[in-house]
Amino acid sequence: MTTLILRTTARLLITLLLLFSIFLLLRGHDNPGGGFTGGLVAAAAWTLYTIAYGTKLSRHALRVNPRSLTAAGLATGLSSGLVSSFAAQPLFTGLWFELRIGSRDILHLGTPLLFDIGVYMVVLGTALTIIFAFEEEQ
Repeated sequence: MTTLILRTTARLLITLLLLFSIFLLLRGHDNPGGGFTGGLVAAAAWTLYTIAYGTKLSRHALRVNPRSLTAAGLATGLSSGLVSSFAAQPLFTGLWFELRIGSRDILHLGTPLLFDIGVYMVVLGTALTIIFAFEEEQ
């Protein structure tokens, strides 16, 4: 049985943890962080949600099977490596693309970010599969 205090504070903490996990994901290829760390923080947020609201509501809020999330993450990570092979580069070579936004702003996107997104999804999906399995046993 969860308390009103846990459910109330969980709403705020889950939002902050998920935003922090995205921050870690986006800054990770140049600094400490990345897909693994961001995925762990996101898994901690969903674990808190599961503890506060239960497995059934947590699965409903996620809207995707955690195993499907893991599979999609593996496909995303692999596709980041295949992009370089299509560009006649060795597998998993980092490639960078420039995307113009407006008249002067340029956004630099690269395959390492795509790989980190795949790792993020794999870590989150695997952790949630384990957490949901433990919670459903009880």
